[in-house]
Amino acid sequence: QLQLVESGGGLVQPGGSLRLSCAASGFTLDSYPIGWFRQAPGKEREGVSCISSRGSNTNYADPVKGRFTISGDNAKKTVYLQMNSLKPEDTAVYYCAARYAYCSAYARNYNYWGKGTLVTVSS
Repeated sequence: QLQLVESGGGLVQPGGSLRLSCAASGFTLDSYPIGWFRQAPGKEREGVSCISSRGSNTNYADPVKGRFTISGDNAKKTVYLQMNSLKPEDTAVYYCAARYAYCSAYARNYNYWGKGTLVTVSS
């Protein structure tokens, strides 16, 4: 059974850093692209970043470009999202998700989801 489990969220001050992890089970990372999404209270879920199934391609939403970095460790079956220079507007529940074929910025295109981890950026 394919499962995704996020971890690493927490409370951080503006300008701080966090690293989120997405641990996969039931499949290998070289089979599925993995996307990170976030959902703030009262807002729709939005794409943050994605890494292709073999890690050769990554993409980022404009609000996080230059601050967030996605990476994968196939041996550990884990995808990471390094978040630097965090801002209050980054506050949200962060989810990782898997889908077939290639990366997509749209949540509706993903087949498998974790339960999320909360990131709060506040002083």
